[in-house]
Amino acid sequence: MTSTLLWWLIAVQIAMGAFDTLYHHELTERLAWRPSQRGELRLHAVRNALYAALFLTLGFAEPRGWLAALTLTVLLAEVGITLADFVEEDLSRRLPASERINHTLLALNYGGILVLIVPILLIWAGEPTALPLTTHGAWSALAVSAALGVAVFGARDWLAAARSERLAEPSAVGLASALSPGRRILVTGGTGFVGRRLVAALVASGHKVTVLTREAPRAAALPAPHAVVTSLDQIPDDARFDAAVNLAGEPVADGLWTRARRRRILASRLRVTGDLRRLIARLDHRPAVVISASAVGWYGVRDDAALTEASAAGGGFTHRVCAAWEREAGRIDALGPRVVILRFGLVLAVEGGVLARFLTPFEFGLGGPVGDGRQWMSWITRDDLVRLIVHAIVEPSLAGPVNATAPNPVRNAEFARALGAALRRPARVPVPAWPLVRIGGDYARELLIGGQRVLPEAASAAGFRFLQPDLAPALIRLLGAKVRLAQDDPHVEARSLPSAP
Repeated sequence: MTSTLLWWLIAVQIAMGAFDTLYHHELTERLAWRPSQRGELRLHAVRNALYAALFLTLGFAEPRGWLAALTLTVLLAEVGITLADFVEEDLSRRLPASERINHTLLALNYGGILVLIVPILLIWAGEPTALPLTTHGAWSALAVSAALGVAVFGARDWLAAARSERLAEPSAVGLASALSPGRRILVTGGTGFVGRRLVAALVASGHKVTVLTREAPRAAALPAPHAVVTSLDQIPDDARFDAAVNLAGEPVADGLWTRARRRRILASRLRVTGDLRRLIARLDHRPAVVISASAVGWYGVRDDAALTEASAAGGGFTHRVCAAWEREAGRIDALGPRVVILRFGLVLAVEGGVLARFLTPFEFGLGGPVGDGRQWMSWITRDDLVRLIVHAIVEPSLAGPVNATAPNPVRNAEFARALGAALRRPARVPVPAWPLVRIGGDYARELLIGGQRVLPEAASAAGFRFLQPDLAPALIRLLGAKVRLAQDDPHVEARSLPSAP
């Protein structure tokens, strides 16, 4: 009875561990591609190696003597490693609620395993040293499968920890150097994917930054010094800002577009932008410029036409959101500030955005074009986007819509080939369009199998120089790939030249 119950608890531990690894570590948190998680990855690698040894031992042997004592030591060492892992996770990242619950259940279940197995091992430790082999039928097969799984992911985590130094972003110093010293900047959405890097750049250049965020604890991870508000109502009338950057809004691509989610996506943008307009209206000293985010979705799903700021609008949900957002931001113009509407393309960086979603399948050789691969992808690296935001602040000729995209958009098939090459993996597993549309509806039509060929005409005319205008070398640098670039490649020093023109 004890043996069967023990194996059932082990099976539950294996299932919960597999869920934690695949869903949290790989799909949602993407730990292998986050340089900040180097310590956590190493702990996972060591723990998985010990788990592999334990699964094989329990599945095919009954250790006696000092071998039983060694097995008991490994079981207890797992407790110590897990505790260290919990501390590392709390210090280095915010765990989602589902991961915390799963960890709690894993700890409780492991405690049940120890209660059942420790007395057996203590008895065996008192016997002469031996390693009699045995088998437990289907349980032994489960042990082999689990041992192989944790060994593979343990090796992956160790290698990922080793490469994390290559993935680390260059210093943000210089990204905001075009701004004259000591500027006062208000950033809404400063804890988001783009906002974090912008705040880091502004702080690194010595500017005074005030961050609006819904979750104040997330702002603790931003580089100091900075001020934090959770509502623009907290800012007094006599506050002084030289510029405001409006990035706040519910992420569009983080879930299917249910009716409730559509409402949240639109309402979040209009609410914060309206609050910003009301703040500027009551300030004694209004900012000279407001930079407000939008997206290339304003153009709708288009074919091969080259789209500039003068092009006509399209249709679809993303267009409706962007059009309403831009109208609300445009109302600020009547209050005096110069208003620049930046229409973001696909923002590329390892720790988030569209690139992060592709990394896991492509790294395992499961990547490829989406649909027929002919849809255009208008992209920009996150650092170039930060530099363009700063350029829009200081360049008086920029006003109204400005396309925030690199000058060389690519088709989806070319993106897949370039990403596969940067990862040294094949990219030949296409994702058919019909199941995506069947499941995702408009979400899939507009974001996955639709696209736009958008060109940054206004930014280029205003003298902005992209450090990463071409996709292939941009991906090589973002992914820390060990690929030797040609000596005449004009982008070879891009990572060390982050300053604005």
